[in-house]
Amino acid sequence: MTENQSEQAVTGQDAAAIATAAPAVRKRRFGDRKEGRRLRTLPAITRFMPYIMRERSDACNTYADAFNVDVTEPYCREQVRAGKKNFTFLHVLLAAYVRTIAERPAINRFVSGQKIYARNEIEIVMTIKRNMTSDGEDVCIKVIFDPHDTVTEVYEKFNRTVEEALVPKENGNDFEKVNRALVSIPGFVIRMAVRLLNFLDYHGWLPRFLLRVSPFHGSMIVTSMGSLGIKPIYHHLYNFGNLPVFLAYGKKRTEYVIVADGVTERHQYVVIKAVTDERICAGFYYASAFKTLRRYVENPVLLETPPETVREDID
Repeated sequence: MTENQSEQAVTGQDAAAIATAAPAVRKRRFGDRKEGRRLRTLPAITRFMPYIMRERSDACNTYADAFNVDVTEPYCREQVRAGKKNFTFLHVLLAAYVRTIAERPAINRFVSGQKIYARNEIEIVMTIKRNMTSDGEDVCIKVIFDPHDTVTEVYEKFNRTVEEALVPKENGNDFEKVNRALVSIPGFVIRMAVRLLNFLDYHGWLPRFLLRVSPFHGSMIVTSMGSLGIKPIYHHLYNFGNLPVFLAYGKKRTEYVIVADGVTERHQYVVIKAVTDERICAGFYYASAFKTLRRYVENPVLLETPPETVREDID
């Protein structure tokens, strides 16, 4: 089987997730959550695994890859010359991840309350610094994307969210306000409040406004080690909330590769490291998704047009 064939050869519920085009928006049914719909046709073993691996920390898998950016880096510079201020590898990575979800929707699942759900939206979380100093204040942002988004739309949505977050506010953004309210009360009350939040989250009863600002609920969280000039790390997943994927990438590096006839070629790479919740989909499906992600990162021009088909997860 060729690599291209292997990316398409998926069995069981994963095949259905890849093969089904997205219909109209579904009505919410009993057992669904505010942020996602419950998957009811998963195989028994898949539905059973969250009871064996109750915590997200029990189900962490790590993955590393190196993306060739020989084409991506010049593409980013071209976008800057075309007027897209501060267009970087991060924008390509985000657009590629959004497009990957459009084609491999099972990576946008999550586990809550020992049940598996398909997330309603693509929510990507990132922590940014108001200024690049060791004591610079961290600001958490969450950007909502659409699976039809092109790289330009991803760039605009992300930058707009960053600009809004960096504008000084008297009491900070919504996430900072919630944090400030929690830490202003005594420690034993905070412990009780966190237990209450865990209880509400387990049953899907968290208020929608908390889900909107929570950095622990989303499709993926990404961090740039490259902006700090260091290599990427394997960042843990959080047991609180339902984030299933944590992506980290490092600074660009140059490698000299010996090819046929002893010829040496110079290539540039960015190393990606991911920690994933293995309960949301099979390893074969994850492999297919990461191959898709790599293809779009290494060929960003493919992201300039909307996807021909946006696929929906199974029932």
